[in-house]
Amino acid sequence: MSSEQERRELDERARRGENVVPGGTGGRSLEAQEHLAEGRRRGGQTRKEQLGSEGYHEMGRKGGLSTTNQSGGECAANEGIQIDESKFRT
Repeated sequence: MSSEQERRELDERARRGENVVPGGTGGRSLEAQEHLAEGRRRGGQTRKEQLGSEGYHEMGRKGGLSTTNQSGGECAANEGIQIDESKFRT
C-alpha cells in the first residue's frame, strides 16, 4: 500500500472520529491529529526544561495521585506521600 493511500485511509478514519495518531485526541483529520500530537509533545518537553528532570518527575507523581474529588497535593497528604516541591524550579 502506498504512503499516500495509507494517509487517505487514516484521514478517513480520523474524520469518522477515530484516534489514529497517538496524542492526537480531538483532531478531526489526520493532519489535525498530527499537529495536536506534535504540540503536546513540544509542550511537555518545554515544561520539562522549565522544571528540570527531577521537578518534572515530581510533578508527574503529584498529578498521578489526583482524583476527580481531590488534587494531587491533597491525595499525597492523605496518603502520607512526600512530594518535594523544592524540585519544581521555575
